[in-house]
Amino acid sequence: MGLQAALHLIYPPQCLTCDALVTTDFGLCGTCWRETPFITGLVCDHCGVPLPGEETGKPEHCDDCLTIARPWSQGRAAMLYRDNARRLVLALKHGDRLDLARPAAHWLHRVAGPMLKPGMIVAPIPLHWLRLIKRRYNQAALLSAAVAKLADLDHCPDLLIRRRHTGSQEGRSRDGRFANMADALVLHPRRANRVEGRHVLLVDDVMTSGATFAAAAEACIAGGATGISVLALARVAKDA
Repeated sequence: MGLQAALHLIYPPQCLTCDALVTTDFGLCGTCWRETPFITGLVCDHCGVPLPGEETGKPEHCDDCLTIARPWSQGRAAMLYRDNARRLVLALKHGDRLDLARPAAHWLHRVAGPMLKPGMIVAPIPLHWLRLIKRRYNQAALLSAAVAKLADLDHCPDLLIRRRHTGSQEGRSRDGRFANMADALVLHPRRANRVEGRHVLLVDDVMTSGATFAAAAEACIAGGATGISVLALARVAKDA
């Protein structure tokens, strides 16, 4: 009997979000899996939100992405931000559940497949240093590091910096979110040379309006990036 099997006899694997026993580490039980709205099927090629209809092999876009200029080429999300997905995100973000980064990265890697390119550099959306001190870790950086490892891509956890404290985006209108993030993110002066001539994959835990991703993408493009893709663990959708 191997060490892992012996440990499972003593400490059987439990569901990530409840006490139910599961067959593998970092898994969800049947009930929690059904309550986790993973995104599948036809999605908006820019933001990853689910769309009605069948896949045709051609890029499709949601109403928001048809009306808002997105400074990135493609985007995907693993889950809708509701039900058990919301609980998972909040546990990672505020509950010190760093163990959730590993399974979340596998979900992200799965949906990111159509966007991955050789030579990409992967980077997280940064926290302001005041928030980082309070929280002690950047959940987006945990996700981006794990995704980069799975995809065998270069990772730069401090590619971007948040040069002013923007506060929470919660409760702001779409226009208010974009105004709040205007010029808030810039390339780290000692990392800027890593962007020029490369495609950047930006990673965050939640995408709502896309304002934060837009600010990060614009900073990378200003630094000479040839293209941007965005990847979120969860996507806020109007009808979710």
